[in-house]
Amino acid sequence: MLAEKAVEEFKTRLRGKLIRRGDEDYNEARIVFNAMIDRYPALIIRCAGVADVIDSVNFARDNNLLVAVRGGGHNVTGSAVCNDGIVIDLSQMKGMRVDPVARTIQTEPGLTWGELNHDLQVFELGASGALFL
Repeated sequence: MLAEKAVEEFKTRLRGKLIRRGDEDYNEARIVFNAMIDRYPALIIRCAGVADVIDSVNFARDNNLLVAVRGGGHNVTGSAVCNDGIVIDLSQMKGMRVDPVARTIQTEPGLTWGELNHDLQVFELGASGALFL
């Protein structure tokens, strides 16, 4: 069981949004693309940046919480959501840098393929499902 004081202190450090069971947007926030997956995390953190991700990982470790990481939410196996743990939701992190000369891109993890390719069309570029790190 999470201590209320610890959760409230954690919330004050976030730039993004902390969502809990009972919050108005909880049910919408816990849903993933695969409707067969129906899990109920204790906390969902909609990260606004890297600091939120780091704080969320540290909070989960310090409180012995199971962690699931969500990008665009299109995860067929359901590993982007967990029961009673913490979901580190990266779906609001949608930054992109395009280098049209080198024909390379750098993206944040919440960007979907549709969003990525929409913006790449301006540069007469496109991306497939293969990524190189």
